[in-house]
Order: sequence, then C-alpha cells, then structure tokens
Amino acid sequence: MLLVAVTGSLGAGKSKVASTIAIKAEAPLFNADLAVHELYLPGGKAVDPVARRFAGVLDSEGGIDRKKLSESLAADPDGFKDLNAIVHPLVGEARREFLEQCKDSIAWMVILDIPLLLEGGTTDKGGADIVIVVDAPEATRRERLRQRSNMSDEKFDMLESKQLPVKDKRALADYIIDNEGDWRKIEKNIAAMLKEAAFQKRDIP
Repeated sequence: MLLVAVTGSLGAGKSKVASTIAIKAEAPLFNADLAVHELYLPGGKAVDPVARRFAGVLDSEGGIDRKKLSESLAADPDGFKDLNAIVHPLVGEARREFLEQCKDSIAWMVILDIPLLLEGGTTDKGGADIVIVVDAPEATRRERLRQRSNMSDEKFDMLESKQLPVKDKRALADYIIDNEGDWRKIEKNIAAMLKEAAFQKRDIP
C-alpha cells in the first residue's frame, strides 16, 4: 500500500486535488485540516492546551473559535510556534490511528492531505512514498482565498511567511500539479501519476 502525500502552496487547491486522487484510486483519505477542526471541537484534545496558551479563544460551546485564535496569533510573535507545538503532535497521533485502520483495507493507496508536510525540514518526505506538490501563480492563489474566505493580502503574506517557500516545496516533490484552473488537464496528470504509482505498491509497516 502506497502512502501518497499531497501538499502545496497556500490557496493552490491541494485538498481538491487530494480528494480527486482518492476518488480515482478508490483510496482512503486523511485530511489534516479536518483533523485539526475535530481537535478544536468541544471536548477535542487540543481545546484545553490551546485555551491555556491563548486567552479568550473559546466559543460559546467550549470549543476553539478559529477567528478569535487567528486574531490572537496576529498579535503574538511566538504564537504560531507554540500552537504548532500543541497541534502537530495531536494531528500526528490522528494520522497514525488512521494508518493503523488502513492496514486492513484492500486499497492499494492511502492519500494524506497535509498542508505543512514539509515544513519541519524533513528529508524523508514526511514518511510518504510519493509527495505531490500542488501549486498555482501567487495572484491566482490570493484571489481564490479572497473569494473563498475574504482573506486580506496582509493575512496571506503572514501565513505564506510561515510556510516553506514554494520553490523549496517544488524541489522536494515527486510530482508537481500546477492548478491554474484547467481541471481536465489536472485530471489527465492525476491519471498518469496513478499509472506510474501502480508499480510502487508496498505494505504499511
């Protein structure tokens, strides 16, 4: 069973690419952003440690209010480092549990949708067999996030600065998918990648 990680630049559309690959390969999909969302829900494992580190970020139901957390991070130079120290190990735990469940699957591939896969300076591709980097021109990415979540240029710049430069991600990729909006072309690229990947199957250790 191959471990295929999909990552990429901010606003590039990596989750859509990851879900498309999962559908075409009939493969289980782990979404790191969804894992974080669940960790922030009332009773989630990240709620108490995040609330202790960042005052006033709880919502009315006892979960983490991501808007309040974002505002707190914008005013706290050390905030991202501390938040990552809390959340990343918990996401890693969720990923390990997911992969353990996949050992009994008949699927030949597992898809990991992990935005910050390469940010830790890893040289082993985050444990994945294949790394796919999804990219798009910066202007396109800015506009997508502006339309999707009303993200300002200032917030885009701040978040982009916390990530590995796009050129470095591309250098570490086994496959690069340039997502400028031509979805038929992207689907052809995905089909070609899956055909090549079929020769690299292995068992999850």
